[in-house]
Amino acid sequence: MRRDIFQAIADPTRRGIITLIALQAMTPNAIAAHFDTTRQAVSKHLRILTECELVIQKQQGREIYYQLRLNKMKEIDKWLQQFRDMWEDRFNQLDDVLSTLKNKKK
Repeated sequence: MRRDIFQAIADPTRRGIITLIALQAMTPNAIAAHFDTTRQAVSKHLRILTECELVIQKQQGREIYYQLRLNKMKEIDKWLQQFRDMWEDRFNQLDDVLSTLKNKKK
């Protein structure tokens, strides 16, 4: 089943995992140590993140490390940008209204 990145970030545990591995690759056991949940639950979250292509697995010896694919995070940023633009436009409009009101009081 193909999942999208928004399914990945919908869960707080997965967002936590993303935050953890944003700076360095980690093993599943190292990731699981940061959560009050079972290793199997963390593995399920890692599988979903992998299916969404937000993380990749790298084999180093006998260990598997998970690391974040930062370029996939750009899809989220691109989607959010439309809202940033809208909010910025509205704040600029509000600033214009407030400036006009202030000038009328003088």
